[in-house]
Amino acid sequence: MLNLLVPTEPHEVMPSVLETALMIQRRFDSYMESFALRPAVPDYVPIDMVSGLAWQVDERADEEARRESHAIFTRFVEAHGLTPTAPGTVGSGYGWHPKAPAGDAFLASHGRLFDLIVLGRPISGKAVPSMATLEAVLFESGRPLLIAPPEPPQRLGDTVVIAWNGSTETARTVAFAGPFLRGAKRIIVLSVEGWSVPGPSAEQLALSLRRNDIAAEAVHAKLGKRSNGEAILAETRALGGDLLVKGAYTQSRLRQMIFGGATAHVLAAATMPVLMAN
Repeated sequence: MLNLLVPTEPHEVMPSVLETALMIQRRFDSYMESFALRPAVPDYVPIDMVSGLAWQVDERADEEARRESHAIFTRFVEAHGLTPTAPGTVGSGYGWHPKAPAGDAFLASHGRLFDLIVLGRPISGKAVPSMATLEAVLFESGRPLLIAPPEPPQRLGDTVVIAWNGSTETARTVAFAGPFLRGAKRIIVLSVEGWSVPGPSAEQLALSLRRNDIAAEAVHAKLGKRSNGEAILAETRALGGDLLVKGAYTQSRLRQMIFGGATAHVLAAATMPVLMAN
């Protein structure tokens, strides 16, 4: 069983997030919990000193967002026949956290109780899904993040591609990916020419996995005129990968924001689910 945290908020990638989480829930007979993910109420809100109107509007908007998110999640689990899990009990099914506070800080903190957190991939020009939310999970939860693509996947975890560059971040992500690796039909350890840090090779990782009874093969790709991120996604698609396992931010996050990097490109353009950790 994998305990899943699937925050809900109204945006166009949410159907894919829920469908992706459902595929995982069914594969691992999981408990799936959700709550209304919404922006934190600002510490300072300009208020009309006579009417208090700004504060009332802010509270009303927060409550409406919470209700809408709850309705989205409830319709989904009921449509797919999931059963609620009684609070405080153990078992598969789903639960709703009705008193979750707004803001990414709660998500990162509460997420430490779960085996996997599922969020949607940010889309250029859209405020949500938010990159800040993904980074809060990556840097503050200590747990792996499963990023759902904009369109619901047809398969998940049959062919797993590990984007290997020898880094500690990727090694940690591979460890988190254990349940998916043990259930996969094919596992490819992908290395890309010139994209690595000092560390074990793809062949060494594949051998290590085989020693743990996880069949894996190593594949090396030429970079050509592509960026590292472009090469990773293109090779994953060519290999038929339906789950990409990748460490986050081997370079500093600031450097990636300024100069670009493999993580930044994957977060912007992946069309398959991505399992990521830092």
